[in-house]
Amino acid sequence: MSQEIRLRIIGLREAINRMRMGEESSRQPRLEVHQSWWAMAGLGDGDREWPLEHKFDLIAEAGFTGILGRLPEPQDAKRWRYLLDQYGFSFGVHSFPATVQDLTDVLVRAADFGVDYVNAQVMDAFVIGEDAIRLLDGLIRTAQRSAIPFYVETHRGRITQDLIRTAEYVSKLPDLRLTIDMSHYVLGGEMESSNEKAERLIDRLLERTACIHGRISNGQQIQIDVGTSDLYHPITDNFMRWWEKGMNHWLQAAKQGDVLPFVCELGPPGYSIVHPETKREISDRWHQALVLKGLAEQAWMNAHPDDDCK
Repeated sequence: MSQEIRLRIIGLREAINRMRMGEESSRQPRLEVHQSWWAMAGLGDGDREWPLEHKFDLIAEAGFTGILGRLPEPQDAKRWRYLLDQYGFSFGVHSFPATVQDLTDVLVRAADFGVDYVNAQVMDAFVIGEDAIRLLDGLIRTAQRSAIPFYVETHRGRITQDLIRTAEYVSKLPDLRLTIDMSHYVLGGEMESSNEKAERLIDRLLERTACIHGRISNGQQIQIDVGTSDLYHPITDNFMRWWEKGMNHWLQAAKQGDVLPFVCELGPPGYSIVHPETKREISDRWHQALVLKGLAEQAWMNAHPDDDCK
């Protein structure tokens, strides 16, 4: 069976599954706050990393309702499927397609495993202009045939390298749906304060919000400790404003049963800052994930005051 035919079969199966989920599809559009599995890497007690099951426990106890991760390797798939089902977690997966075939392969595996959406960091930053638009259009059409929700992440070092080119893609591709991660553009543009020219382009991107990645940059570091509710870093206000705008745009187009994933995605060392001597992170990454979760829920309440976060 060709992969093209298989994608169409997957699309029919996904559509049937959604029709059967009558109770779920009758729910109001809602926010779900998920935790990034990459963001759990290296977390533990002292020098001992928490085991997989304990990480699931913590994520559930903190009130997260899903995980964004990688498709499990075949030897791990059964264990992951069991834990996801046991905790009732939604599950989105990363992908890094450079071609339509790359995405096709991911979609087939994603459908076999059972995922809620595919997030794409499309390769790479040196594909620009019409070549980039053709590639993105091909990826969008391929994902539509599978009926698996597909979102392109605003990420530096990828086809969405900067704010200007991504705004161009949005103007040319009406079906392009974005995972909004503003930390990359704040860093790349050294946006330490509001910039009128940048804000106009940001607004165009926020109109296509389909998912949000929670990480805050100060314009010099990709990831900072934002503090606590007693004293947030000043740039937090900019991110809250963008998140609320994106949520508002999403709500305007959302249908019954639709879900907006907000993923707390604080990276391990390389993204997080470490002490030069101890090599330990200078911030409590897990605690900061909980702070971002609270900020996401507050942004949602500001955008949609009549609804509770689930």
